[in-house]
Amino acid sequence: MPIEDAKLAAWQAEIAQEFESEIKVHFAAEEQIVFPAARTFGELNPLIEDLLADHQWLRASFAKAEARQSSQAELLAFTRRLSEHVRKEERRLFERLQELMPKEELSKLGHALERALESASQVCSLPNPKK
Repeated sequence: MPIEDAKLAAWQAEIAQEFESEIKVHFAAEEQIVFPAARTFGELNPLIEDLLADHQWLRASFAKAEARQSSQAELLAFTRRLSEHVRKEERRLFERLQELMPKEELSKLGHALERALESASQVCSLPNPKK
């Protein structure tokens, strides 16, 4: 679905706000907690490298949106890549970790991730009245 030119700045502002309030913390938690745990299983290393490349690309896209320099096409590519990234984590990384990790380790990992994400969950996102 195309983004109207008049709404492009609002979309970029919302994307930048989401990154600051939630996604930045989420990426950091994955990189500091989940990915190192996953690296203990050699078969997951290529997937981790792919997810880290996604994080790098997505961070650059968030920065471009924050600077209000994203085009419609770039915002659409961004939304596709972010959606694919989330599916990749859920369907490939997390499912495989559930198969490979002992339940006790998986539980510890889950608790550590929960603690790391607490700051993001306590942020109150206000609706954008210009939507």
